[in-house]
Amino acid sequence: MLTHAQIWTAIDRLAARAGLSPSGLAKRAGLDPTTFNKSKRITPDGRARWPSTESVSKSLTATGATLDQFVALISDQARPPAAAVPLLGFAEAGAGGYFDDGGFPAGKGWDEIPFPAVDDERAYALEISGDSMHPAYRDGTIIIVSPAAPIRRGDRVVVKTRGGEVMAKELKRKTAKTLELKSLNPEHPDRTLTAEEVLWVARIVWASQ
Repeated sequence: MLTHAQIWTAIDRLAARAGLSPSGLAKRAGLDPTTFNKSKRITPDGRARWPSTESVSKSLTATGATLDQFVALISDQARPPAAAVPLLGFAEAGAGGYFDDGGFPAGKGWDEIPFPAVDDERAYALEISGDSMHPAYRDGTIIIVSPAAPIRRGDRVVVKTRGGEVMAKELKRKTAKTLELKSLNPEHPDRTLTAEEVLWVARIVWASQ
């Protein structure tokens, strides 16, 4: 018998397979971004809320998945679920309380996204909003950030300043005194920060397409 948990697990797996969060999948399918949120899966009076046939159909179309593939995601014999990676909206990352001074996730307010294991157990995901990083990242893109990954020239990185600004750039050059960053959007200027301005730098190891 098909259960409420199985159908929602399949939707989460469908989103992860496309490199999206549940809200990212809903947006790509042309639905309200909150359609697949965990808070929407149970009604205020405690009853199970099921996704509509229409929302599932639109999600399959948006991801290019077939009905057979979706059924396989429902099955307990489908591929093992990926590990849960903390997820936060990029626009929220500059606010206080989400990271410690080392650039690792901290505090409350994080969601989760299933994702294949990465070498850094403290890796996390950020969801891009808006087109300020186009064409590298578009609205809804999920990036996986690894604070423990080594950083080299040419890597895409997330940088947080001591003033609370968070940015995604390409590393041009790093010295003991400065950090030179290339903008991902040609319409935005490159940045050079002093070492004193930088709180932490972390490498982007994956991005959804």
